[in-house]
Amino acid sequence: MARARSTLPATVILLGMTSLFTDVGTEMIFPLLPVFLVETLGAGPTYLGLVEGAANAVASVLKLGSGFLSDLVPRRKPLVLFGYGVASLARPFFAVATRPWHALAVRLLDRVGKGVRSSPRDALIADAAGDRAGRSFGFNQAMDNVGAVVGPLLATLLIAAKMSVRQVFWVAVIPGILATACVAFVREPPRILARRTAASVERTSSSAFDPQLFPYLGIVAVFSLGNSSDAFLLLRARSLGLSAAALPILWSVLNLSKVVFAYLGGNLADRHSRSKLIVWGWLVYAVVYLGLGAAKAPWQVWCIFAIYGIFYGLTEPVEKALLTDLAPAAARGRAFGIYNFIVGIASMPAGLITGALWNRWGATVALDAAAGFAAVACLLLFVWDLRRARVAPIK
Repeated sequence: MARARSTLPATVILLGMTSLFTDVGTEMIFPLLPVFLVETLGAGPTYLGLVEGAANAVASVLKLGSGFLSDLVPRRKPLVLFGYGVASLARPFFAVATRPWHALAVRLLDRVGKGVRSSPRDALIADAAGDRAGRSFGFNQAMDNVGAVVGPLLATLLIAAKMSVRQVFWVAVIPGILATACVAFVREPPRILARRTAASVERTSSSAFDPQLFPYLGIVAVFSLGNSSDAFLLLRARSLGLSAAALPILWSVLNLSKVVFAYLGGNLADRHSRSKLIVWGWLVYAVVYLGLGAAKAPWQVWCIFAIYGIFYGLTEPVEKALLTDLAPAAARGRAFGIYNFIVGIASMPAGLITGALWNRWGATVALDAAAGFAAVACLLLFVWDLRRARVAPIK
C-alpha cells in the first residue's frame, strides 16, 4: 500500500472537529438522561430501555436510507449539515421536557439527525481522504472520543457548580451549534454521481461493489452479534467492587485509550493489511471479554479497560477504511449505509443475547459467549482475506 501523505485534508479536519463538538454535547446529556428520566420525569427502567431501543432502531434505518440517497444527489454535504442541524435544534427540548414521552420524542429527533448524517459523512470523508483513508477515519474517531472524554467531565463540573440537570442540558446546546458551524465551512470534493435511472440503479446496486464486499459485511454482522453494549462491562466492573463514583472515571480511561489507539490504528491501516488489523482488533476484544469474565479484583478491571481501547483503534477506523477499498466512489454512500445499518441493527439482538445469558448463567458465561462470537468472526475474516488475496490477481 502506498505511503500516505503527512497532512490531512481540510474537509477531514473540519469533520473531525464536528465530531468532537457533537460528542461533547451528546456526552454532556447522555450520562444524565437515565437519572433525569427516572427521578425527574418519573419513568421506569422499562421506559428507559424503550427510549434507547427505539432511538437506535430509528438511527440504523435512516443510516441505510441516507447512504443510498447520498449517492444519488449532487452533494453529500447538505445531508450532513441537515443531520447535525436537526440534532442541535433538538437538544434544547430536553431542558423543557415535563413528561417521559417528551424525552422520547427529543431522543428520537436527535437520533434522526444522527441517522441522516452518519453514512453521508463517512462517504464524504472517504471522498476527501484519497490514499489517507485510514488516517482520516482514525482522526475522526479520535476526535469523537475526545468529545466523549470532555463531555461527561464538563457535565460533572457544571453539576458540581450547582447547576441543575436542566441547565446542563441548555449548556449542551453550545457545542452542537459549533459542530453545525464546522460543517457549514466544509468544502466537498468533486465526485462521480451514480446514475439515477432505474436500470442503472438495479445494475450498480451489486455489481458496482467489489465481490468480496457482501461476504465482508456478513462477517461484520457475525462479530456485531456478540458486540453488545459497553454498559454490560460497566455492570461487570461494578460487581467486582468499583464504586459508583469510580465508574465515570473508568469510562474516561477507556475513552482516553480510544483517543490514542484510534489515530494509531488509522495510521497503521494506511501501511498494512486492513483485514489483518481487524482480525487483531477482534482478538483483543475476545481477550478483553474473557479477561473481564475471569477478573477477580478491581485493579484488573482498570488494566483491561485501558487495553480495550486497542480494540477500538484496530477496528472502528480500519473497518471503514477497508470498506472504502471495496466500494467505488459513486457507491460509497450505499456501502456505508449498509455497513452502519448492519452494525446498528445488530446491537439489539446482541444486547438481548448477552442479557439473557447474563440472567440465566451469570456474567462470566455472557462475556465468554461474546468472546466466542469474536473468535468465529476472526476465523471467517482470516479465510475471507486468503480468498481475496487469491482472486485479486485475476481482476
